[in-house]
Parts: sequence; structure tokens; C-alpha cells
Amino acid sequence: MSKASAARRLVTAAAYGGGGLGVLGGALYGLVKVEAMLARRTIGPAKDAPPPVADGVYGAYLPGEAVSLLLLGDSAAAGYGMTDALDTPGALMGQGLAGIVGRPVRITCRAFVGARTASLDRQITDGLRSAPVLAVIIIGANDVTHSVRPSEAVRLLARAVRRLHTNGCEVVVGTCPDLGTIGPIAPPLRQLARVWSHRMAAAQTITTVEAGGRSVSLGQLLGQEFAAAPHELFGADRFHPSRAGYARMVAALLPSVADALGVRTVDDEWLDSMAGEGVLPVSFAAAQAADVAGTEVTATSVAGSDRGPRGRWAQIRRRRRAEVPQPSAPTADIPR
Repeated sequence: MSKASAARRLVTAAAYGGGGLGVLGGALYGLVKVEAMLARRTIGPAKDAPPPVADGVYGAYLPGEAVSLLLLGDSAAAGYGMTDALDTPGALMGQGLAGIVGRPVRITCRAFVGARTASLDRQITDGLRSAPVLAVIIIGANDVTHSVRPSEAVRLLARAVRRLHTNGCEVVVGTCPDLGTIGPIAPPLRQLARVWSHRMAAAQTITTVEAGGRSVSLGQLLGQEFAAAPHELFGADRFHPSRAGYARMVAALLPSVADALGVRTVDDEWLDSMAGEGVLPVSFAAAQAADVAGTEVTATSVAGSDRGPRGRWAQIRRRRRAEVPQPSAPTADIPR
């Protein structure tokens, strides 16, 4: 089965309430559950204090009304392992985005350690109080390590994206990272985790695009690069990113986050000229994106039509990473 077909089957199972086991097979799913339990024992529970809160306004010295950004998801979004709020993804994204758009950015982070896709609903309920115009979601790793049925995780992500979109939010989803490089995860789960996380990422892309958002692939970014420099990009637990790892993740997301706000540079410096640009059915675009870090997939049309014979049309963009400056302390708020 191709990656595109496997991802499409997950999304179809989610839409019609199926279990989605056909992607891996029932026996293989049972093996994954056992191996995942052993991996969780090896990794152990989160021992550090919860990540420091990065909420506040970054770039308060800039003119204009603050852009309200809501950050949702799991420990990768919350910044597990960081002891300084300025090292968390929220602070890095707030400062980086403020520099790109030339306006203050108000960060509201409702992500927390251990969150799965099922946690998004209550995160959104709380986060919508900040009246965000943009939401960034980083989710999926805990669904894989806790053996949540893929179709269920995808169904819940679709519901979250639609809910945010209905409330006036642009949505950017950082898809499930490649868990095959995590040191504490031993074979055969390591190989299975790689397959499962790639297919999860592809399915997340399809459902995100069809629900009105855009996706950015984090799979290979947190896979090959982290495997090549584990002491630099992984934290002490060998599972969560270091400060440098979080900065690498934010750098991949920022160009798409800015573009979702309609902000692009004059010369499109974020786009690799003609490299990997194209329009494909969304399932094929999702399969390609899962293999190349930083690839954005968003909805588009061909000859005035949103759909072709193989489903929703999608645009692939492979973007250059943004610069991520060291944040300065945020202000509590500024006049709106």
C-alpha cells in the first residue's frame, strides 16, 4: 500500500467511524501497543516541572495592533525541559513572528505535557478567550506512543481545525514527528514507530487541508537532523528537544505561520525557487510532505475547481527556514 493510500484510508476511517487497523493490521497494532508500553516505561514519566509560561506580548515596541496567536498541542509545543520561558517554542515563535510581520505578537499557549489529540478540545475552549486570529497546533507524538487508534486521532484533529476555523482562526498544524529516532524506543517498535508516525503525519495533512488549515511537515526535521546531532538537538531525556531543537522546529513553522497571516517578503526569500513546488491531489501531496522537513501543504484550485478525480487539490511549498532571534522578555499586555 502506498503512503498516499494508507493516509487516505486513515482519513476515510476517521470520517466513517472505522478503526483504521487496516493500515497496520490488527496483529501489528497489538504488537505496537505492547512495545509502546515498554517504551513509555523506559522514557518514564515527565520528571521536570511544567514548562514556564511564555504568554505575553513580544515586540511590544513595534507599531500596530498585536497579532493574537494561540499555541496548542503537547510537550513539543509547551517546551518541556526548558527552565527559562524565553527558550520555549511560544517565546521563540512570538519574537520571530513579530520580526517578520512588523507588529507585536500576543502569545497564548495552552499546550501541555502529555497532551494527545483528544486534549485539543479543552485547550481550544480555554484559548479562544484570547480572541486569536491564528492557531498553531503541534500534536500526534503521544497518540503514537500511547497507541491511540490513528483514525480516532485524525478525526479529532479534523474537529479541532474546523472549530478554530469557524471561530475566525487561520490554522497551521505541525505534523507528527518521526519517532523512529527516539533513543529510548527500541526495535522493533522503532521501525514501527517510524512507519506509523509517517502515516499519521500524512493523514494529519490530509485532514488539516480538508478542514481549512495548512500543514507543515516536522517528520524528517525531527528525524534525520536530530539523529545526526542527538546531543545538540535532544534534551537530557533523549526524547524531547533541547533549546536548539525547539528553535529548529519553530524556524520551520514560522514562514507558513506568517504566510497564513498574508505576510510574505517581496522576493519570496522563504521559498526555494521552483524546488518541490507543485499541485497534487491532497493525499499525494501529504505523502510527499511527510518525507521532507518544512514542507507546507495547503488547499488550492485547478481551473477554478477545488477537487479533481482523486480528491482535493493541494499546493506543496518547500520553504526556507526563518531566522529565530533570542526573545526578550514579553510584556504582560499592551493597549489594543
